[in-house]
Amino acid sequence: MKLLRSFALLLAAIASAAGQTIQLAGGVFKVTGWRAEGEGKDWSAIFSVYAAAGDAPMLGAYSVEGGVLQFRPRFPLAAGVRYRAVFRPASGPTVEASFDGPARAAEAAAHVEHVFPSAAVLPANLLKLYVVFSAPMSRGEAWKRIHLLDDAGRPVKGAFLEIDQELWDPEFRRLTVLFDPGRIKRDLAPNLQMGVPIVEGHKYTLAVDREFLDGHGNPLAEVFRKSFRGGAAERTPPDPATWKIVTPAAGSRNALVVRFPKPLDYALLMRTIGVAGVRGTVAVDREETEWVFAPDAPWKSGAHRLAIDTTLEDLAGNRIGRAFDRNEGDRVRAPEGKVFLPFEIR
Repeated sequence: MKLLRSFALLLAAIASAAGQTIQLAGGVFKVTGWRAEGEGKDWSAIFSVYAAAGDAPMLGAYSVEGGVLQFRPRFPLAAGVRYRAVFRPASGPTVEASFDGPARAAEAAAHVEHVFPSAAVLPANLLKLYVVFSAPMSRGEAWKRIHLLDDAGRPVKGAFLEIDQELWDPEFRRLTVLFDPGRIKRDLAPNLQMGVPIVEGHKYTLAVDREFLDGHGNPLAEVFRKSFRGGAAERTPPDPATWKIVTPAAGSRNALVVRFPKPLDYALLMRTIGVAGVRGTVAVDREETEWVFAPDAPWKSGAHRLAIDTTLEDLAGNRIGRAFDRNEGDRVRAPEGKVFLPFEIR
């Protein structure tokens, strides 16, 4: 008789356990098919949730709602993590279930945000381009995926200086693409044999293949094309004396605007010009012919100075006081460090 009674209890426990399940809904783990009785019990002794292959139960809060035992983790569930929930009732077998964390948010495919210089006419002796992507990119792809095409859609051979160490910014979003200086400087062998990569009056397209992989190994959202026309060679160094400064009113936080007679190097404009003794935010506008400075605090009336690092270049690599493509006999001494341009705030 006792044997029959024990067997009946075992069958009842199995039947009860068969209806017990663990569910995950809205980030909350629930034990269904089993009624939780009483308040303030140490529910962690019978119901625990583990992250990945961890042995320590997750931290969180237990509650009973309508007789259903629930566990809400202290921190939101993470994408890409698998969770294991274990229910150990006082009688009956242990119930265990595994769940995946929330799906990873779909990441937008990377794309080319901008190419500098942004003008539609670029000098025949253009020294560099900047290709700016919307997300960090992979390395070792540039010379397979970036091309200069002529007006017939054919690649211009040997246009770029294809160095092994690609020139990325620290975030791997802005790539500097150098044209071969040997073809730009007059009288050098590559220039005499092949000529300049860009010929005045001809049309060109900078092409970035969709197969350029981002930092996660995914291709770009789409092919990128920038068309432009070759213009006259630029051999005159930038001269701050020719710049026009538009000053704001004293007491305001309006921007100071500096306008140039020709485009200057975008990346260098962002870091080689400032206002001495004044903090603020820099922007570049109007196809790199305008530098805009917004101060952090209202302008004080009186004399101010624009501080300009002499490493600032135009599109052809000419620096303040020194041409990039200069003759061997030139003995012009270029200024070093900074030059200053005074202006008045009234």
